[in-house]
Amino acid sequence: MSGSAVVMMETVFNISYLMIVWCLIFIMVRRWSKVDSADRKTALSILLAFVFLALGDMGHVGFRVVAFAMGDLDAAVHLFGREVVLAPLGSMATAWTFTLFYVCMVFMWKYRFRKSFGPVAWGLFFLAVIRSVIMLLPGNAWNSQNIQEPLYTLRNLPLILMQAGTAYLILRDAIAENDRLFKWIGAMIMVSLACYAPIVAFIKIYPNLGMLMIPKTIAYLVIAFISLKGLFPKKSTA
Repeated sequence: MSGSAVVMMETVFNISYLMIVWCLIFIMVRRWSKVDSADRKTALSILLAFVFLALGDMGHVGFRVVAFAMGDLDAAVHLFGREVVLAPLGSMATAWTFTLFYVCMVFMWKYRFRKSFGPVAWGLFFLAVIRSVIMLLPGNAWNSQNIQEPLYTLRNLPLILMQAGTAYLILRDAIAENDRLFKWIGAMIMVSLACYAPIVAFIKIYPNLGMLMIPKTIAYLVIAFISLKGLFPKKSTA
């Protein structure tokens, strides 16, 4: 497959993804009044999680689309008197919002299963803080397309642990309560983790592993779709 064909395929996928995720968010908002009162906090947590995800991906995915339209991923613009490379700027945006996504998912677990924050949940919040501190360090070189080690790995390890820990909490309690909806949500987080961990570990050696971002992205769309179906009914449940 030629380079232009790959760019076209990625661009079509990225635009389609953004359209779908925002449509799902819009439908969630439209159906908010029909959400069962017992599910309101759970539904709000999942809605906020996907708003954060979509906002970050508008930068990550959207800037890649714009960069391709301008020529390649090294395309830059002048912003506040300095040259800013678009693609890594988008990566920085989604790095922050993806962290907030998993913070919201921990709250979603708490409300769904009527739990208090225990050592695992507090540990996940601590990982979010650690990741945020690492992302503030200048060595991340957010204006460069090149992967900057060791901070690339150091900032992604807490996220991987957050994914694993969130999936553990959800699956543990969903299995105990035979909650089919949240079994699927936990399983999709594990699918995302299975795609993301190899990218973090081996992307510099095997750049084609970046293709795993496609099934990873689809896993999140599945979470949004099943959450819409399970928590945001078409008709009032009152």
